[in-house]
Amino acid sequence: MLDIKQVYSINFPTPIRFGAGVIKELGSYLKGNNLSSPLLVTDPNVAELKFFKEIQKNLEQHGLSTEVYKEMHKNPIKSDVLHGGDMYHKTKRDCIIGIGGGVALDVARAIVLRVNHKRDLFDYDDLIGGDKYVTEDVPHFITVPTTSGTGSEVGRSAIISEDDTKKKRILFSPKLLARIVFADPLLTMELPSFITAATGMDALTHNMEAYLAKGFHPMCDGIALEGISLINDSLVTATKNPDVESRAKMLLASLMGAVAFQKGLGIVHSLAHPMSSLLDTHHGLANAVNLPYGMEFNYEGFEVRFEKMGAALGLGSNSAAHVIPSLFELNNELGLPTKLRDVGVQETHIEALSQLALEDFCHPSNPKPVGKADFAAIYRNAL
Repeated sequence: MLDIKQVYSINFPTPIRFGAGVIKELGSYLKGNNLSSPLLVTDPNVAELKFFKEIQKNLEQHGLSTEVYKEMHKNPIKSDVLHGGDMYHKTKRDCIIGIGGGVALDVARAIVLRVNHKRDLFDYDDLIGGDKYVTEDVPHFITVPTTSGTGSEVGRSAIISEDDTKKKRILFSPKLLARIVFADPLLTMELPSFITAATGMDALTHNMEAYLAKGFHPMCDGIALEGISLINDSLVTATKNPDVESRAKMLLASLMGAVAFQKGLGIVHSLAHPMSSLLDTHHGLANAVNLPYGMEFNYEGFEVRFEKMGAALGLGSNSAAHVIPSLFELNNELGLPTKLRDVGVQETHIEALSQLALEDFCHPSNPKPVGKADFAAIYRNAL
């Protein structure tokens, strides 16, 4: 049972301080680790919010010197990382704190890599074996999530796009795992309802796809099912009538999804990623719209797994066939679209989207193989 008045310490996969108000521990943590000059990496919107300014003020009251790096795109690109690395060196920082959602945390993590690794950034792309070049020490890295979606705070990878082609690359290494996470649900209280809904559906997608991903990983399966259950308990409330309990459950479910998807993701992410690259669609929104259609593709042959997801979604016994309709209903209840045309996708985009989806790195772990014609058919069905 989650007690919102309690602060918890969790060590999985890295130390996590979880609870309302834990962000106030950040200054003491830095001083206790002999760190004095953090680079705060966040996005331009978060940088203007009251809670961010309070974090910065609190650090300075602890006698710490702060610099803020906030120059990043909605779907971050290589140059965002290079500029951040230059700022780290120019201002003589000694640690990096990523504060925000997936974009800020991905950029922060990529800067952590960049500081002492001087090859071309995409030489470190995990899909071409680039992790073997991650040989140097990295700066002390801390993450502070402010949304409940990507779970990037507990990740070891960053997704960064090429500046020109917008092709997504994965930078990965166990060295990129945060030394500690400060997960404070109070930092998510001011999130607009749309962002809460879209990032929440991103978290749901992570948990559902991780549970369905091929391969044997019962620990990830159990985490994913509990994450689905927490989202079922809290997402609508967190979106429409937020309180600390609903926000806390969503924050937990988000980081649980990121732990679970070390097992793999699947077709929904491969449908969503090209929309972000080609049309600049918000990642969580792209996942939300595509989730029912991707699950529909995966349903046949995996009814037992859908039965367990149905129970986690509160649909009762013998509910496998009700999972997909419930996802459409959830999008409607959250005020999110259920058709791709409502987020700007047109018939003329399908060829390019399908090719990018085929090239995406997520669908190889999908429980069913998927080809370009399958992607095109799903996009048309969702249009």
